[in-house]
Amino acid sequence: MVFKRPVLLVSLAASLLTGPLAHAEGKISIAQQFGIGYLILDVVRDQQLIEKQGKAQGIEIKVDWNSISGATAMNEALLTGALDVVSAGVPPMLTIWDRTRGKQNVKAIASLGSMPNYLLTNNPAIKTLKDFTDKDRIAVPAAGVGFQSRTLQIETAKAFGNDHYKKFDDISVSLPHPDATAALIGGQSEINSHFSSPPFQYQALQSPNVHKVLSSYDVLGGPATFNVLYTTEKFHDENPKTYKAFYDALVEAQTLIKTDKAAAAQTYIRVEQSKLPLPLVESIVNDPEIDFTVVPQRTYIYAEKLQELGVLKNKAGSWKDYFFEEAHGGAGS
Repeated sequence: MVFKRPVLLVSLAASLLTGPLAHAEGKISIAQQFGIGYLILDVVRDQQLIEKQGKAQGIEIKVDWNSISGATAMNEALLTGALDVVSAGVPPMLTIWDRTRGKQNVKAIASLGSMPNYLLTNNPAIKTLKDFTDKDRIAVPAAGVGFQSRTLQIETAKAFGNDHYKKFDDISVSLPHPDATAALIGGQSEINSHFSSPPFQYQALQSPNVHKVLSSYDVLGGPATFNVLYTTEKFHDENPKTYKAFYDALVEAQTLIKTDKAAAAQTYIRVEQSKLPLPLVESIVNDPEIDFTVVPQRTYIYAEKLQELGVLKNKAGSWKDYFFEEAHGGAGS
């Protein structure tokens, strides 16, 4: 069974109707997407760590949690002021960093962990990227612009040349991970492939008709950050105590997960109201390929490659160019 939770659809009109666009110190609105890649946020929410860290600084913090599918909606919500902090893959964050330089100056807050994303298919004829045809359909959360699409574009450029990096955009379909997983397992949809993420990829691979074609780690040369949190320079600068409480809460959640992974797996099921079996979630949390860490890994590969392909106009000198300074203390990349 694939679990779905309500999706918040955010638009400029909606944001104008729901209240002021700027939050004062002591308030923070956060949005996350689907999957265990957001476990750090699940722990933060479950343990009320932002509120706890706020009290340590002498302030009460009201936290508003939201769910959104896809980087496009995330970025719209952030730029309209409907949300303070959003989350998505590294490429969408880099895109909005690139486009807002000298304006809103969006930057990343922290990594949410390093984990592989698998390109899966139920088409037995597909063994490598070169086996895809115009008849196939690849589900991704945000076609052409999301983490999975940008990762696919980088690998496509390797296989077919930089001029053809968008080769598979035409057969990519935007679909939330839960729906794409159901389509892949069911086998009755035009969707016969899915660039997935944990836990959905592991759930899909339990089907005998589904196999892996590619891992994002293959593309990036090893463990790499999947999702990041990001915000505007305005929120960062005008809410120093709230921002610090949020960052400290992320660090604390990272520690709690590493200390007790069994409890972390239970937290995921509880917060997400997931119907996945606990043993499956525990196996994912304990997977040696996965590291729930706030320290960014291999993000600069995306910055470099996407600038080379012309997706990004601005060239980053290092990963620190697009992360706020609170994250600079770790051994990031």
